[in-house]
Amino acid sequence: MNDYRIGFDEASARFEDRSGVSPPVNRPWPPVIITREEIDAEIERLAALPQPANGRRQSVIVHSNAFGWAPGLAPGIQVSLCVLKPGERTLPFRHNATDVNFCIRGRGLAFAGAREIDFGRFDVWNIPSYATQHRVNDGDDLQVCLHYSNAALLQYMQVYVGEDDPAPDAGAAGVHDETDPRKRSPFGAFEIGDGAMLMPYELLINPPPVSSPSLHWPWHTVRAELAKLEALGQDYVGRRLYLLYNPMTGRTNGTTPSFFATITIRPPNITDRPHRHVSAAINYYFQGTGRSAVAGNVYEWKAGDLMLSAPGWTVHNHASYADPVYELTIQDQPLNIAMESLLWQESMKGPPALLGAQPGFETNRHAGEAR
Repeated sequence: MNDYRIGFDEASARFEDRSGVSPPVNRPWPPVIITREEIDAEIERLAALPQPANGRRQSVIVHSNAFGWAPGLAPGIQVSLCVLKPGERTLPFRHNATDVNFCIRGRGLAFAGAREIDFGRFDVWNIPSYATQHRVNDGDDLQVCLHYSNAALLQYMQVYVGEDDPAPDAGAAGVHDETDPRKRSPFGAFEIGDGAMLMPYELLINPPPVSSPSLHWPWHTVRAELAKLEALGQDYVGRRLYLLYNPMTGRTNGTTPSFFATITIRPPNITDRPHRHVSAAINYYFQGTGRSAVAGNVYEWKAGDLMLSAPGWTVHNHASYADPVYELTIQDQPLNIAMESLLWQESMKGPPALLGAQPGFETNRHAGEAR
């Protein structure tokens, strides 16, 4: 098998009569907690291995409901545990997925294209699609990162492309000669009535490029801003969090085009209102203890646990116990906004809204209120 010839098995298609059939019932993946103890044991196991040829000691954390060819912790979210020993580095790598990285132990350097990021514990950074990337452990402790990507979705679609040690000029942008009349449509895009338009092939294959940077959210900076949210009174009805926002995602409110990453502070003994959303949520709790109620089931968690805490469109809420809680949440909200599928029900007493296509929700804190 190569890029030009694949020996396909014989296949067929069928008609499946669904006349008059009601829409299918969703079967959400059950919540699951990967405990701090399980994570620590896997870190030690990976650290004891000889460093592989590509330098990447990593384990994908796979939900029991995941398909073998698309290993994810949620259907569209793949989470990997990555370990580097002091002095080690990974080989350059690139893929057509977008990444969010979260350091849970140690420190190091991350390289994404021409960007170098000096990161420490609880720092977050993103890596754009097809950017050549590698990491270095220049500290004296293990470097441990949680790596979130949309690779599981791409693998399910059978369009995931990854490459170890790509050539230095790999991924260079194509060159478009705008002066060559043979490569330009004489018509452009034009309206044919009622807002409907026609677009020629020349514009179809050359959409306006949007710069996709690698950005860094240092924990010490984020934590100082979260402290101001902690001071909000008990009557505040919103969640005390900040989105780690990447402006290139625009109206879809993302850290990458597929995911948002938020960091939340939960003061002691705070309970959220039950709500639900189409996007799935994965939480890593790095301080405190608490519980999550998901579709009538209660799950208790503690610092160092990783949890699929909200399968898509399941009613859920979270509560902190006696100590403040910090958590990183990854959701595939931006992807769902782009697909116009993000139903969100902020209160179970009110109707859902299709976020991104309809007006959303408000809290009792004014948008212009000082930070």
